[in-house]
Amino acid sequence: MAKKVNTAFMKPLQPSEALGKVVGTKAIPRTEVVKKLWNYIKRNDLQDKKNRRNINADANLKPIFGKSQVSMFEMTKLVSKHLS
Repeated sequence: MAKKVNTAFMKPLQPSEALGKVVGTKAIPRTEVVKKLWNYIKRNDLQDKKNRRNINADANLKPIFGKSQVSMFEMTKLVSKHLS
């Protein structure tokens, strides 16, 4: 039996202006947003050195997170507010 794909995850969503600076301004699925966010975090070395589950916000991420450091789990929740 074929596994039913959750189309809600695949639906393209429009990033806010702040999120657009990091993931681009085109509407993309939530899964792509998270993937691009992680690429950005790794490229800019924003994972906390002591606790790799924490992400340190730079100037582009601070408006999205609303603070200077968030956990991975918190990040996805905060990013959702920037998708419509």
